[in-house]
Amino acid sequence: MTDDARASVGPVPADASLTIGQLAAYTAVTVRAVRHYHQRGLLAEPERDASGYRRYGARAVLDLLKIRTLSEAGVPLARVQELLEVPQPVLAEAVQEIEDDLDRQISELQLRRERLTALGRGENALLPGELGNLLETLRAAGVSEWALRAERDGWVLILARYPVRGRELLLDKISWLAAPTALRQYVLYDQAQHWEPDDPRLREVADEIIGTLQPTAADLPEGWQEEDAELARMLTVLFTAAKTPALLQLEQMLAEGHPR
Repeated sequence: MTDDARASVGPVPADASLTIGQLAAYTAVTVRAVRHYHQRGLLAEPERDASGYRRYGARAVLDLLKIRTLSEAGVPLARVQELLEVPQPVLAEAVQEIEDDLDRQISELQLRRERLTALGRGENALLPGELGNLLETLRAAGVSEWALRAERDGWVLILARYPVRGRELLLDKISWLAAPTALRQYVLYDQAQHWEPDDPRLREVADEIIGTLQPTAADLPEGWQEEDAELARMLTVLFTAAKTPALLQLEQMLAEGHPR
């Protein structure tokens, strides 16, 4: 304990001192907290006056403000006690470290708040930026909500399981869709999903998009490592699960490559 703190232990004139309640009220802590700090040895406990009341001077006010400030900053009480006993230059250095830590916490809280605010606008706020942009591009082009959900859910699984390679594939698809022709053909493919398998319009769509489909798992480059092979199988499962009878028929036409 510092010399100043020890000096505050002795009697303080009643007409120039504070009761424990007044001290607690002024420093915005509870009386119970003041007593707890006495028990922990953080705050010097003054002698009682003739009436049996503790009387606190200016030193107690300053020490209690210090304790409250440090504890509110998240400093454990054991560390608070250490900091109360160090020279001012050492305290200043410790305070700077505490401020730096608070800055990091503030940044993290701000990021959490931004995510929470974005979540209020829809689930797409949870997605990586590139995927969110892809879905917005497709929605603006007129792609159905059914296809958007299939696209979203497929990429969520791919990116969760294969973050690096999945992102590369996602960027490839974004690049592919940057061409107006590719985007139009994507929309045509989507429109055909709920037609009957024998709908004659399927042939018209097939003629327009032959040779322009996004590569499937079977078309992926040779030389993939084992992880890529697993990813290829995953892509095959996801693509197949999202296909209606009409799309399967359309893909058969595309595979055959027959003109109208």
